[in-house]
Amino acid sequence: MAYIVGLTGGIGSGKSMIADLFAELGVPIVDADVVARDIVAKGSPLLEEIVLHFGEKVRLENGELNRAELRKLVFQNEQEKLWLNNLLHPAIREKMLQQLHSVDYSYVLWVVPLLIENNLMELCDRVLVIDVEPEIQILRASQRDKNSVELIKQIMQAQVSRELRLSVADDVIENNLSLVENLANLKQKVAELHRTYLHLAQLKD
Repeated sequence: MAYIVGLTGGIGSGKSMIADLFAELGVPIVDADVVARDIVAKGSPLLEEIVLHFGEKVRLENGELNRAELRKLVFQNEQEKLWLNNLLHPAIREKMLQQLHSVDYSYVLWVVPLLIENNLMELCDRVLVIDVEPEIQILRASQRDKNSVELIKQIMQAQVSRELRLSVADDVIENNLSLVENLANLKQKVAELHRTYLHLAQLKD
């Protein structure tokens, strides 16, 4: 099995953008958010279970899941959140493990927003944290998702603290600046980590 680097960070930290920089270097990516979308795709059995439970309001006119509506419903109700997690997490985990096992490369970047919360660190050989100031998280996430600041804060509170995330990190990329200001630095940092992970993967073999 490939050497596994778990990439995590809070909402709005720029995980996907950093993952894209690794992908440009040829690194395979297994992304929990992509897997989570795939398993509830239009017409899937899990989507039908969600609609049966929450009602047609969580289905868009085109037949796809209304993620914004579902997010509001579960973040306002702990019981509903638990129900949804119990439904989706086993399926997400199974599909991610299948993808990790099928990688044919020295290492794989495993992008998981809730890596620590869901106790998935034990499956990683190394943990990379994308760190960002809370104020910047709120600004980015609210602009990107068109959600209220209150909802973004609720999501942040449901995630582990910045301090805990940093305490388990083997590597950290700070991503407080805008992409225009920071792209060259980020590419350099990713290239350095890429070389490190290739070396560590060789040592594991």
